Amino acid sequence: MKGTRRIIYIILGSFFLILGAIGIFVPLLPTTPFWLLTCWFYIRSSEKLYNRVMSNRHFGPYIRNYMVDKAIPLRSKIISVAVMWLSAIFTSLFLVDILWVKILLILISIGVSWHILSFPTKK
Repeated sequence: MKGTRRIIYIILGSFFLILGAIGIFVPLLPTTPFWLLTCWFYIRSSEKLYNRVMSNRHFGPYIRNYMVDKAIPLRSKIISVAVMWLSAIFTSLFLVDILWVKILLILISIGVSWHILSFPTKK
């Protein structure tokens, strides 16, 4: 049973890693939470995969900032919030005609903005 759980955790960790990578390019799809899930699954199944994620030059620093420092760099905060709001506004104005979807996009943007801005700024 332990081997089966390990394989499932590796598969789930890899799945969330891919979703997080897609989130870099798709606004409103969170990146950091998926990568945190990746680390959670990898640390419980494969120290080698966990270390590879943490040492990756592209997304390792984001995870470390969040997990170790419990802070987000100012540049990351600005870019994240700006891109998210631009995407939400563009989508609401030009791509979506359903009112409740527009409202949901704005509410999600408010919640995610609050979450990002509530973290200390890493110096």
